[in-house]
Amino acid sequence: MMGPVPWKYLLYKLRLSVLGLLLVMVVAPEWPAFQDERYQLNAIVRQRHFDFLVWELEALAAKGEAILTAGHTYLDEESRKQLVLDYLELTGEVRRLENQLNAIYADPAIDYPAVEGRSLETELLAQRAQLATWQPIAEAIVQEQVSAVLVDEGFGVLGQAWPPVQMHMTPLPLILIVSPREEIRQIYNIPLEHGLTPPTQEALEAAVYEDLDHSALVVPIGGLGIYPSMIIETSSINFLADVTAHEWTHHWLTLHPLGLYYGANAAMRTINETVASIAGEEVAFLVIERYYPEFIPPEEPAAPPPATAADPPAFDFYGEMAKTRIRTDELLAAGRIEEAEAYMEARRLLFWENGYRIRKLNQAYFAFYGAYADQPGATGADPIGPAIRLVREHSLSLRAFLEHLAPVTSLEELQALAEEIGN
Repeated sequence: MMGPVPWKYLLYKLRLSVLGLLLVMVVAPEWPAFQDERYQLNAIVRQRHFDFLVWELEALAAKGEAILTAGHTYLDEESRKQLVLDYLELTGEVRRLENQLNAIYADPAIDYPAVEGRSLETELLAQRAQLATWQPIAEAIVQEQVSAVLVDEGFGVLGQAWPPVQMHMTPLPLILIVSPREEIRQIYNIPLEHGLTPPTQEALEAAVYEDLDHSALVVPIGGLGIYPSMIIETSSINFLADVTAHEWTHHWLTLHPLGLYYGANAAMRTINETVASIAGEEVAFLVIERYYPEFIPPEEPAAPPPATAADPPAFDFYGEMAKTRIRTDELLAAGRIEEAEAYMEARRLLFWENGYRIRKLNQAYFAFYGAYADQPGATGADPIGPAIRLVREHSLSLRAFLEHLAPVTSLEELQALAEEIGN
């Protein structure tokens, strides 16, 4: 049996501990600077970060199940199509039930929401179980359909699209976008857990504004280009084909300088997203045309019917948003930050009155949505969208279009390429 520990020994151990702690504080490069902006941002977000590791393991397990079962390979083309459409219809039903259940829990007039929503919750669990059964097969079919179109467009290696088309439908993370107040520029984008309530989103944005003096906005996304790509749950085959092809384009670009420079600056991000948007839309149309022709969108009339004197002019969302961005840029460039923010809020109310439910219009809004320049709007006075569209117009194929842009590493290179091709 040990005797009592001498107090001198305890004092010696305490001194060693204090010295060790001081040594770690002095030499450890990872020691957080509590005033560091990113550290403060992480403190604001806390435990709301999205866990990509858990998601990746679950997605890979689902893909492994699809490869092992390969149930879709035994179906004829019509059965494959019907399975996908049935899956998407069930997804829409699940989302409808979830919205109903959320409404019950949010209704202050319902005293016992757990009791009120019990049967709805039971039905939802059963539908979710069926959805999980169909999902690996439905995803494998859509992947093969997109892959077949890509092979025909010249992106095949040994009869398969390269890189392979891989996606997984899932509830997506929200993204916290942070921009300086004095200019429109994305400086942080932080993935957050799915399903944060609007009050929680507002609280995060307010904390960033108050603690860091930055503009912030929590935004939803339709897809994310990790591998396999994350695709939001949807009931629309048109949307699913578009986002799958969009995210595959990011995968293809990652093998080239344009993709590798994605995060170099705001211009490169906009170039990447615009190229992916144009390619995704083209591939999606070909997928729908080949496999789901009844879902081809109706052609827009060549010209709208003439308005009569009694008709108010139609609200031009993209035109009005472009005006808003241009004027906001002017105000910020002149250092009139508060005036710019008041102007954006006034414009948000205008959009709201015309049916566009924008929760918050600020610098972070433009920093995020301005990166998609395939059509005018939040990009404002945009040099990128017209240049990329010009390259597409003068490219003989989708493959040629992407190969023209693959080496681009700067806005200047894009503009030089557009000028060269245009001439």
